[in-house]
Amino acid sequence: MHNTVRFVLDDKIVEIDFTKAGLKPSTTVLNYLRSNPLHKGVKEGCAEGDCGACTIVVAEPGNNGDLLYKALDSCLVFLPMIHGKQIITVENLAEKGKAGILLHPVQQMLVETNGTQCGYCTPGIAMSLFALFKNHSSPSREVIEETLTGNLCRCTGYQPLIEAAFEACKGGPDHFSRREKKVMTLLEGINSGRETLEILTESQSYYKPFTLPEALRLRKEKPGAVVISGSTDVALRQTKKRELLPVILDISGIEEMKSFTETDRDLVFGAALTLEQVKEISDKRIPALNKILRVFGSLQIRNIATLGGNIGSASPIGDTLPLLFALKANIKVCSSGSERIIPVEEFITGYRKTDVRDDELITEVIVPKTPDGVILESYKVSKRRNLDISTVSAGFRLKTRDGIIEEIALAFGGMAATPKRALKTEQFLEGKKWTRGTVQDAMKIVHDEFSPLSDARAGAEFRKTVAANLVLKFYSETT
Repeated sequence: MHNTVRFVLDDKIVEIDFTKAGLKPSTTVLNYLRSNPLHKGVKEGCAEGDCGACTIVVAEPGNNGDLLYKALDSCLVFLPMIHGKQIITVENLAEKGKAGILLHPVQQMLVETNGTQCGYCTPGIAMSLFALFKNHSSPSREVIEETLTGNLCRCTGYQPLIEAAFEACKGGPDHFSRREKKVMTLLEGINSGRETLEILTESQSYYKPFTLPEALRLRKEKPGAVVISGSTDVALRQTKKRELLPVILDISGIEEMKSFTETDRDLVFGAALTLEQVKEISDKRIPALNKILRVFGSLQIRNIATLGGNIGSASPIGDTLPLLFALKANIKVCSSGSERIIPVEEFITGYRKTDVRDDELITEVIVPKTPDGVILESYKVSKRRNLDISTVSAGFRLKTRDGIIEEIALAFGGMAATPKRALKTEQFLEGKKWTRGTVQDAMKIVHDEFSPLSDARAGAEFRKTVAANLVLKFYSETT
């Protein structure tokens, strides 16, 4: 075990010894960079992943011997999470040579399209466009808009930014491409040792294992530790609530939990797969899951948030949970000596509570393949289409034979302390004809089946009306 974090910044290895640096292990990458006089381009706007002003790009080794570039919100990432990776900020984009400074294509296009005014959000926008440049050649407008969803700009308007993206991504390799071999060599040197990071300071203990057996051992020894994988939820406890997290178990480096396998019967997702990875995997396999993830947060958030984390948070408005109910998913949890398979509906035991024991971790999400003739759909209702928490979410499942309902599941988020199925409504519908009249009768039942709260997002009556209307929407889209 060792207590230093190492990563690549400015084309060289940076090593942080937390016992000497005066930093907490849970120091965010944003705050670390802001303390560096050479990297103050990264900005803090909201400190909760909404504005994108703090966007950076992290590069890490891929499976094909190349680097993978991902944009993420640095305000949500703790420093040990980027151990063994490269940090790229707006200061790194321009190439400095004998002839002077040569702007990166995304910077040059932002200038030429007048894509900036006050400039506060511009570094984050430039980094999102840089990640787009590295991952897409001639992207569609849809891809560009998805890329910019996580960057809020109050003064420029997005058309110049879209134009800049179109033009910049027509170019070829950049100076990062030429330096990839050097960076890969540096990263390989860091990642050659897989000893657990054990960072102990006066106020905080931080453990980052790199194998599942080691993670389960630490989970058993540190039952009170806060478990993080993407940290997009837990980080807010520090950045917004000023909470000190005394013991943290970071499982973001465990490759065994980032796999995807497909069998004759099931789709098996590793719990540490990011939601962006799950979105891509589910595109053709589970279109309803792909659909709900397209409006989950932003690309920066989906690049770090994980499927297991979204389930483990047990939020009553967690976007994936209602659909996982409809999919009849199972959750695999493991301890050092055993494993359990738990139906997702039994897994959530109360408000922000799950059936995970103090010595267990969520390791897999097992989704049975959908039989022919079964219709699945997902819905999200929120004040904004993108980058907003659900007011009401839903996952529906339907199977009919000769117009008669054989099977139906109507699962909702935002209607109770936990995601819930509308069991009374389902019972009413089973065996009846799938007609508008039947559905309108069912709408009255679902309206009265829940007693949701009124809060800043919506009133109880609004939520009840929305839930009923979603059933009608589902009908209209299936006939």
